[in-house]
Amino acid sequence: MANLETKLKAVVGDRTAAALATGFGMETVEDLLRHYPRRYVVRGELSDISALVEGDEVTVLAEIDAVGVRRVNGRNLLEVTVTDGTSKLSLTFFNQAWRQKELSAGRTGLFAGKIGVFKGKRQLTHPDYQMVPDGDDVDAAIADFAGKYLPVYPATSKLPSWKISQCVALALDSLDEVDEYLPEEILITNKFPTKLQALRYIHQPEDLDQVALAQERLTFDEALLLQLILVQRRAEIGALAATPRKISQGGLVAEFESQLPFTYTQGQREVAHEIEEDMKRPHPMHRLLQGEVGSGKTVLALRAMLTVIESGGQAALLAPTEVLAQQHMKTIAKILGPLALAGTLQGNGKGTQLTLLTGSLSATAKREALGKIASGEAGIVIGTHALLSQGVEFHDLALVVIDEQHRFGVEQRDALRSKAKLPPHLLVMTATPIPRTVAMTIFGDLDISTLRELPAGRSPIKTHVVSLAQKPRYLERAWERIREEVTAGHQAYIVAPRIFGDVEGTPSNINERDRAMAKLMGETLDEEELEGSAGMSAVDDLAPELATGPLKGITLAVLHGQLSSTDKEETMVAFAKNEISVLVATTVIEVGVDVPNASMMVIMDADRFGVSQLHQLRGRVGRGGVAGLCLLVSKADPDSLAMDRLTAVASTLDGFELSRIDLDQRREGDVLGKAQSGSRSHLRLLRVLRDEPIIEKARSAATALIAQDSTLHTWPHLAHEVEILRQEESSQFVDKG
Repeated sequence: MANLETKLKAVVGDRTAAALATGFGMETVEDLLRHYPRRYVVRGELSDISALVEGDEVTVLAEIDAVGVRRVNGRNLLEVTVTDGTSKLSLTFFNQAWRQKELSAGRTGLFAGKIGVFKGKRQLTHPDYQMVPDGDDVDAAIADFAGKYLPVYPATSKLPSWKISQCVALALDSLDEVDEYLPEEILITNKFPTKLQALRYIHQPEDLDQVALAQERLTFDEALLLQLILVQRRAEIGALAATPRKISQGGLVAEFESQLPFTYTQGQREVAHEIEEDMKRPHPMHRLLQGEVGSGKTVLALRAMLTVIESGGQAALLAPTEVLAQQHMKTIAKILGPLALAGTLQGNGKGTQLTLLTGSLSATAKREALGKIASGEAGIVIGTHALLSQGVEFHDLALVVIDEQHRFGVEQRDALRSKAKLPPHLLVMTATPIPRTVAMTIFGDLDISTLRELPAGRSPIKTHVVSLAQKPRYLERAWERIREEVTAGHQAYIVAPRIFGDVEGTPSNINERDRAMAKLMGETLDEEELEGSAGMSAVDDLAPELATGPLKGITLAVLHGQLSSTDKEETMVAFAKNEISVLVATTVIEVGVDVPNASMMVIMDADRFGVSQLHQLRGRVGRGGVAGLCLLVSKADPDSLAMDRLTAVASTLDGFELSRIDLDQRREGDVLGKAQSGSRSHLRLLRVLRDEPIIEKARSAATALIAQDSTLHTWPHLAHEVEILRQEESSQFVDKG
């Protein structure tokens, strides 16, 4: 007999086990049994062939309509036409005419392969197949055809669905009792089947009610294990000791607020109070601050920094790129004014000093920065990954601020926090609005503050989709609009998805950013979505083309991640001074770039960007007194899902609504992060929008269990599962401690 930890080769044999390991990363019986069917087909009900999409690996149940052999280029071509009664699908086999005996008209079978299109017809070339036994032989059919409901699994060309089904049947038949890790009261209250029952129901259901029961139980399991980690982590953080940091009357914070040229919005006042109350406590603050582009997150983070500086502490702001770190340095210095010049002739005797630490600093500048950090002279330290390096020592690191936190791994956050004498307060910020259930699932160990209200003075942004498939000449009008904006004294951005043109070995630079966004939003992107970049706009091609063509005579420059730090800095300074009218850039300008005079943006190949990313990009315009205009240029099919995304972006400026659309439209995957083959921490069933009630139920259950026993020793099997998940690499995206 086997258990869930049994190696697959002991159940299915060495050869099949090797195929399962190669195709799906499976090693154990549990890995196989957690490979759930994606759907079920019913005997006698044929697949909907019209819904098949080119490029998809599919398994279809269909009836053979016609069979014929003809000569093509000197070879015999066996062509089999199958039908669902409405649409038809062609199966082609070269030099395999002998298959006619088995593939006769009127028979029904399962056919698997990758959908192709030839001369407008859908087809499978050399598909794998298995015929459904005829008539009275049905009852004597092999195990995977024994039931009415046939599971259809995610498959590969070497492992079609029915072969996986056979392996599952072998595993279930050999399985001994499975340890039940859910507490009995949860099973009874929710009327859940046992884990073993749930596994049998989902793979070999007698009816769809069993499928529903199994899916609810197994989805709850995924949600509960995640929530237990997060609730435990929250309890652990609450038990840590930190230095309380209080705002004094007439101190640095009061001085800072007295010189602000604006008043806080109601939302800013509420969030400021939440942060202030957190930092008064003898335990570390652990808070996520999310808000729309321009909602005032930086001012609130700066207020928190000054709070710790009042009591002699230091604050570190970690940014993902040098461009963003430099922009933060300028923004904070501008907001603070004389308060950023303590100890200098320009200072007023109050305040602190700012220090920037990035990898491109000269040796002399780096030594000077490290000295100020170590002595405490620099109260606010702004930097990139260079802050994490050995040799960076703080006098008293009291607050860590992480900007665009989804770009950092847990090791990087820990490396900075470990430089403090006591656990520092932590404030992580994101300008990517997060749906409530995503926040509850990914950031459940953080208190969450949200800024929805935009400060006064922000101008509206109009967004339009330019479909080159329908009206290619509209692109000329886009360049004319940029010329009009420049003539009126304004500036513009042109964004391209990659740096270089169609040169072999130069992949689109959007790929890694798309993956990071997918990780945050609980999505997974197939490699096909990240490849196929031929013909996409590139900065190095587009800039000279525009400079000698439609934008000739206009001062134009490029900005992307492969420029030197000096070049990037000089370009941004010149653009901020309006010495450059048009900036042709990659997504390096996505966050942190603040040029109020920029009024227009054109995003080329906009369908290559995610919804939230497009929303972030267009937030670079409309930041001054003039209305913003954003044009989303795309060659995508007008009826495609990609064009639907662009239309959604153009229809609203509500980032929270767009984040739901983004998550709803794009395939969800591992909310914990990029899938690791064979890892049990994959979220196979949980969908953070669809399953909000289950997530809330799991959160309540986890909170109650941890309140009873924070170590979970009362439920050893459950504690074991949680520990396995903790140790999995992908769980590091959850464990932000």
